[in-house]
Amino acid sequence: MEYRVEDLSPVKKKVVITTEPQEVDAAIMGTVAVYKTSVRIDGFRKGKVPASLVEQRLHDKIYAEAQQDLINVHINDIMQKLGVVPLGKVTIDADDAFERSKNYTYSIEFEVLPSFQLPPYEGMEVEQEKVVVDEQDEQRLLDHILRSHAKIVPVEGNAPARDGQIANIGFAAYEDGKLLEDFKVENFNLALGEHQALEAFENLVKTIPNGGEGEGEITFPQDFITEALAGKTVLMKIKVYAVKEYKLPELTDAFAKTLGKESVAALRSTIHDSCAKTLFDLHKSAAQKKLLDRMLKMVDYELPTSMVETAMNSLLVDQAARLERQGRSLAALGKNIEEIRDAVRSKAEAMARSQVLLLSIAKKEGLDVSETEVSSELYRMCLANGDDFKKVRERSERNGYMFVLRDRLLADKAMDLVYAKAKVTEVESQPQKSDGEDTAVQGAPTDADSE
Repeated sequence: MEYRVEDLSPVKKKVVITTEPQEVDAAIMGTVAVYKTSVRIDGFRKGKVPASLVEQRLHDKIYAEAQQDLINVHINDIMQKLGVVPLGKVTIDADDAFERSKNYTYSIEFEVLPSFQLPPYEGMEVEQEKVVVDEQDEQRLLDHILRSHAKIVPVEGNAPARDGQIANIGFAAYEDGKLLEDFKVENFNLALGEHQALEAFENLVKTIPNGGEGEGEITFPQDFITEALAGKTVLMKIKVYAVKEYKLPELTDAFAKTLGKESVAALRSTIHDSCAKTLFDLHKSAAQKKLLDRMLKMVDYELPTSMVETAMNSLLVDQAARLERQGRSLAALGKNIEEIRDAVRSKAEAMARSQVLLLSIAKKEGLDVSETEVSSELYRMCLANGDDFKKVRERSERNGYMFVLRDRLLADKAMDLVYAKAKVTEVESQPQKSDGEDTAVQGAPTDADSE
């Protein structure tokens, strides 16, 4: 194999590869040998089919696999010799036919990290807020624990459900007196006061007695995620089958032991430590951002297009998921996909710029991420989202997300290293502002706030 490298830009390379005929033949024969052990052809025992006949019968499949295997070997070899790691997908262009006893010439193109002078990142000074645990934060976490172990019990009497209670309902939508079959739901548990549904819908439910029926007109927003209802005013008929409420467990040593703690005091101590760790991680992240922003002001380089595209796609996926939780879709923004992409481009470029710097530091420091670390992070993400790990992993390997995840973990390691080398000074804590985000539950009409 011979190759010639062309620099198309500071971040893009092209390599033209010429393969000798004997190397092509060896790749084909190697693939034939693999198939020869398992192929079945009438008149021959398994493993005894002549190689020439195997090659003839499975010509296209064998040659395609041999070609791809040879290209993969070349790519790995060339990357090692050049000392680079491709960013994103390696594109392959071949005009020559892949045939026995002939030269095979093709080219590959890929992006790499730009070369630039790294900023001095050792011993940087940064301020970080001290950890001060608020009793209210501890109580909120304790309340959450109690709520997660609460029993849901029926409420006696016929009073309508109120905020903090659960209404088990059935509802149907009518337009011009006709039932909309796709919007008839039975036995839906609606937690009131948690912004799971349109405010008008919840208010209507809260007027209906336990065990009773009621109806009222509901106007859906123009950008409602269900297009068939978007902008329409329909008559909603609702039945309240039952009203339920949470019965919290008593905070006793016995309850603490069900959570693996010896006493309420031990449980509260664990909660305090958990809050402290969360706050420390938040303050550490803020300090790291200060360090990163300072380093970014010291450098300038061209951004690889593939990294910007990856960041842009990630932002769009996040935005779509956030809108869906609000009962909306990307179409609700009133823009075409290119306009939406343009709106997040500057943020995507900033993300890519940060990643280029951190990956370059990781390269200088010899940092690495193992396949086990990548798989573990993917498993953690699947566990948090309730996704099937095997299916997600297979999909991630096909679409190249495993490389994206690897780079993200590697950038995190580089940021941790810069922080570890920094001179961190603790300062008094500042009041924290928290932005709440409403979460919509699928199955009930949901609010659609303006973007």
